[in-house]
Amino acid sequence: MFRRGIVILGVLALVAAVALWLLTAPRRLPASELAAGYHPDLANGQVMFTAGNCSACHATPGQADRTQLAGGLKLKSPFGTFVTPNISPDPKFGIGAWSELAFANAMKRGVDDEGHHLYPAFPYSAYSLMKTSDVRDLFAYIKTLPAVAKPSAPHELKFPFSIRRAVGVWKLLYFKPHEFAADPRRSAAWNRGAYLAEGPAHCAECHTARNALGGPELAKLYAGAPNLEAGGRFASNITPHKDGLRDWSEQDIADFLKSGTDKCFNEPTGMKDVVASTSLLSDTDLAALGAYIHAVPPIAGNPKHKTC
Repeated sequence: MFRRGIVILGVLALVAAVALWLLTAPRRLPASELAAGYHPDLANGQVMFTAGNCSACHATPGQADRTQLAGGLKLKSPFGTFVTPNISPDPKFGIGAWSELAFANAMKRGVDDEGHHLYPAFPYSAYSLMKTSDVRDLFAYIKTLPAVAKPSAPHELKFPFSIRRAVGVWKLLYFKPHEFAADPRRSAAWNRGAYLAEGPAHCAECHTARNALGGPELAKLYAGAPNLEAGGRFASNITPHKDGLRDWSEQDIADFLKSGTDKCFNEPTGMKDVVASTSLLSDTDLAALGAYIHAVPPIAGNPKHKTC
């Protein structure tokens, strides 16, 4: 009887292990996601590149040209150090040899060209909301940028975070990929702002607190958070709460994203790299972002880190 019990437990453990292995497997988009005959809109791809602030992470540190995307930025976190990769169109060291489908999988499913999980330091949770056509346009635009022949450095992560398959568990808990759906009850400007903020601009990635596993605490959406990067600055509460932007108008938000100077004439250093990109967006898109952020639910944050 005892031996039989051990056998049953062993079988159950094996079944559980296999089930976990299958549940944590990378899941990719079907090839049918990319309709044949598509003609990329490079101008729109540039808008997505700008809204996504791709240069902030992927431009070579210290490189004035924000279109040279050799990576190398080190992001120190509780999980170890993430090093941003080369995403220039170099065929050997960048993504020049990637297919369009491989790029779409990275953006919308967090899976690389070899079928491995990408770490969520790359904000694919937000990018998964993007329209596939916008992702295709972005890929086409990146391919027009300079190819940089510089190898990507490996991440320096602690165990067990160094095991990529473990990212599958994180995805089971926190990654719910779906495309953005417009709210018909809202204005076109609000919906455009929601799409930009939640998708390519990935505002919540910095401005929402995270738990010990790096999962977003959605009850504190946009209410401010310490940067996961060790020694990083605090991302302010950007909800219309008294601890956040209650005294800001939609135009104040748009103006800040354009100039980098807030309504109190401060220049928050933590937003410098972001504003380097948002300042290039059209006034229409900036107004849309202002409309959306101004309308999110007010949530209490940390008043010590109020921007203005």
